[in-house]
Amino acid sequence: MRGRLAGFVFTALLVAAALCVAFLSTRFGWQHDFSYAQRSSLDARTVQLLHRLDAPVTIVSYAGQDAQLRAAIADFVARYQHVKSDISLRFVDPDADPAVTRAAGITIDGELNIGYRGRTEQLKVLTEREFDNALVRLARTRVRLVAFLSGNGERKPDGKANADVGNFGALLAGQGVRTMNLALTAGMHIPQNVDVFVLASPQVPLAPATVAEIDDYLTRGGNLLWLTEPGQVMGTDALAKALSLRVLDGTVVDGAGAALGLGDPSFVAISTYPQNAVTRNFSLTTLFPQSVALGVVSGTQWNVQSLLRTSAKSWTRIGPIPQQGDTTTIAYDAAKGELPGPLDIGIALSRLSPSPDKSEQRVVVIGDGDFLSNAFLGNGGNREFGQRVFDWLLQDDALIDIPDKGAPDSRLQLSQRALGAIGLGFLAVLPLLLAIIGGVIWWRRRRA
Repeated sequence: MRGRLAGFVFTALLVAAALCVAFLSTRFGWQHDFSYAQRSSLDARTVQLLHRLDAPVTIVSYAGQDAQLRAAIADFVARYQHVKSDISLRFVDPDADPAVTRAAGITIDGELNIGYRGRTEQLKVLTEREFDNALVRLARTRVRLVAFLSGNGERKPDGKANADVGNFGALLAGQGVRTMNLALTAGMHIPQNVDVFVLASPQVPLAPATVAEIDDYLTRGGNLLWLTEPGQVMGTDALAKALSLRVLDGTVVDGAGAALGLGDPSFVAISTYPQNAVTRNFSLTTLFPQSVALGVVSGTQWNVQSLLRTSAKSWTRIGPIPQQGDTTTIAYDAAKGELPGPLDIGIALSRLSPSPDKSEQRVVVIGDGDFLSNAFLGNGGNREFGQRVFDWLLQDDALIDIPDKGAPDSRLQLSQRALGAIGLGFLAVLPLLLAIIGGVIWWRRRRA
């Protein structure tokens, strides 16, 4: 009886201890990431960001019925949900609901639409850095003001025409950035509260007073985005001189576009970028129709960085360009003054601001404005690149730079010689070895 009672008491205590452990596990948790660079866990800066968000975050993934893709997205979001429980995720099948997908501006399978406090952000690249920075933009507490010059045929931030940038303007508005049209008529000045001033491809020459006001805005330390086009200097020589830049003659053509199926040589596709604060870890291909090359004048007082650089197969074409379907061929002609590539079609400039706050003054000049237009914004990574440009100009230095946590041994890269040796081993050496072994075994059995 005493032994049975001891066994009963031991069993009861063991069950009670297990129940206590189970209860405590619901109150307290412990986990540790043993993966390389802890790539299965969120960065400490990400956790701090999530703790600062005081409202629910909604995520809509426009992913098809690919179970593997949906599982990867769900696993990625689950890491955030573990820290912030009011993050919701739902999937929309683009094939089952194409109208909703088109209305949302979705262009690739698996694209995310992130919502926070009535603002939205779209995400094509699913990485911790891109996701975090989308949340940072959505959580902006101060409305930024971007003024677009108007009155000279410029692209309008609220326009619906193909050449306008209304879709991109709506994107900025959804992220807490207010856009406005500003006509610099006689006596008008660029307001002090303008965070970025945009000169977007004027179609008629600017009045000298307008150029003088823009130059004065730069002198005061203002940030500027200048979108220019081939053959459209439009009285901006003084502005280019103030920036120590030169808009080169001709239109950039690039033979590398043929590999991507671009029939028009004046359509420049860029997939590799010089590394700087704007293009760091950016890997999407951007498309620039009808671009002009930019040159830097020596002795500049600006810190100059290249943003967009064409391939070695490009040059500045002076003269007509064959249209799609035209069998006429073109070639580089130095006698006409054409310049060979690589060529810069996007440049970022910065310097210590002459304003009293002594912040950094930033300017971006891009030799094409079509890439942000309603007609081309959805091509490749145009929208994402434009967003990065404005993030930099708005001095959103709070954006999080999460380093790549990929494992160094996740991919096996072999040379052609090694691949050939492996193929020869499996196709010839191994079958021959098996045949020899089989022959030896047969010969021994026959002798026995």
